Amino acid sequence: MTQQKPEAECEPLNLLADWISREQLAQELGLTSDTLSRWEARRMGPPCTRIGRKTLYRRASVQDWIRAQEQVHPVRKSRGRS
Repeated sequence: MTQQKPEAECEPLNLLADWISREQLAQELGLTSDTLSRWEARRMGPPCTRIGRKTLYRRASVQDWIRAQEQVHPVRKSRGRS
C-alpha cells in the first residue's frame, strides 16, 4: 500500500512559469527596460501585469503582440518636412 502525501506537503506550483520580468523581455527584444516602461505608460507595448513593484509579461501575450505588429509592407516614417 502506498501512502499519498497530504496536499499541504505536495511540491509547490511554479506560478510564474509562464511569466517573464520586464528586464528579461527587454533583453529578449534588444530594448531597455525604460523603453518598455514608456510603452506601458503610453499603452502601446505588450500587455503586462503588476504584482507589487514587479511588472510581468505573459509569454503567450507577448508572442501574440509581436504577431500583431507584423506588417505586409512596413511603412517608413518620414523624417523632417515633406
